[in-house]
Amino acid sequence: MYPRIVIAGTQSGVGKTTVAIGLMAALSKKGYQVQPYKVGPDYIDPGFHTLITGNSSRNLDSYFLGEDGVKESFVNSATKADISIIEGVMGLFDGKQGQQDKGSTADIAKILDAPVILILDVKKVARSAAALAYGYKNFDSKLNIVGVILNNVGSDRHYRMVKEAIEAEVGLRVLGYLPRQKELSLPERHLGLVPTAESKKLREFIDRLVKLMEEYVNLEEILSLAKAVSNLKLNSRELFIKNSKYPVTLGIAYDQAFNFYYQDNFDILEGLGAKLKFFSPIKDKEVPEVDGLYIGGGFPESFLSELSENKSMKESIYQQVKAGLPIYAECGGLMYLTEGINNFDGTFFSMVGAIPVQVKMENRLQAMGYVKAVATKDNLLLKAGQEVKGHEFHYSKLINLTEDDNYAYQLFGGKGAEGRYEGMAVNNLLASYLHLHFGSNLDMVKRFLAICRND
Repeated sequence: MYPRIVIAGTQSGVGKTTVAIGLMAALSKKGYQVQPYKVGPDYIDPGFHTLITGNSSRNLDSYFLGEDGVKESFVNSATKADISIIEGVMGLFDGKQGQQDKGSTADIAKILDAPVILILDVKKVARSAAALAYGYKNFDSKLNIVGVILNNVGSDRHYRMVKEAIEAEVGLRVLGYLPRQKELSLPERHLGLVPTAESKKLREFIDRLVKLMEEYVNLEEILSLAKAVSNLKLNSRELFIKNSKYPVTLGIAYDQAFNFYYQDNFDILEGLGAKLKFFSPIKDKEVPEVDGLYIGGGFPESFLSELSENKSMKESIYQQVKAGLPIYAECGGLMYLTEGINNFDGTFFSMVGAIPVQVKMENRLQAMGYVKAVATKDNLLLKAGQEVKGHEFHYSKLINLTEDDNYAYQLFGGKGAEGRYEGMAVNNLLASYLHLHFGSNLDMVKRFLAICRND
């Protein structure tokens, strides 16, 4: 049956992440196997989910995966869970485009036929919260909103006023609340996965949050709502079928600087036969013996000294590029492969030097959003003219570009001119700011592994 619940917000900043990880932590403490999910392409929140539950969080993205892919990703990971908790993105109905719910939390909830708990910030309202809840409940008749959790409640009296109004005038159960507490906020999140795991401040935050959830939120009723779901039927199974057709060894850069990966990407690679060998560009001295490399995104800008000072690893990767080892790099991986990174204060740190450009960190967001990428030439993943869906989010930009650069893609959508050029594709190297979900196009994964296999 896959017991499941979606935690959605009326908008960003209402406490959706706090409530979601609070539920995950409180139920994990009670001994339940909690499988976490995040709607959309974000990497940061899934990192917290994974730390708290001990289970790898998955991204459910209907733009990348479509309905069948979302269902398959969910079922592939939810089988052994006592409850699956799906944290939404932005406001409940906010998706890829203004008048469509594709990619929204509501879209994922409907695809999975999952009940929704709505998070309301009631810091400056009382009965008006009922009007807000009424609007969300009745906006889409196909959506199953089953309850509300209130955030920023000022007192017991305030809670009773809001609770009575919502339950009497909207017919939604109020499942509890979090009291207003100035110090109840997540620790700084621009740190990368591993430093956050070691953060004493985070552990203290989680302990306090669990106590609040146990005292003020009806956990048993939430479990009951999560279990009152229909059976989920799959229309197809193709993303995670194990066929071992590509028995290659793939090196994965994974440490404090590089940890932005979709867990589904790893599962898909392993299902196709790839053996994943993890290594650290910060701590290890050289690349392990592999048939190809996958260098994902992360926060290399937070570890510039460590990356720059590990000269043996930089030289090892540089020689592998020159030798023609297939190397696929995303965002932070692209930055690492350049000549170097100019930090926010202008300090230059040398990197691998395999791509003859530099990176400059900016204080303003340089790119954000979903895009369609069209290959300008044959590369590790695509043939010239083929398309792939991607997502961009970065504060850095490439500088010292020359006219004869071997651009990998033309991009459409997102932030920037239509048809703009992006990424580098030279021989067996493909590096780009794009983040790709392999479930959106299995053929590109098979092409990459076939090249690693030297077909």
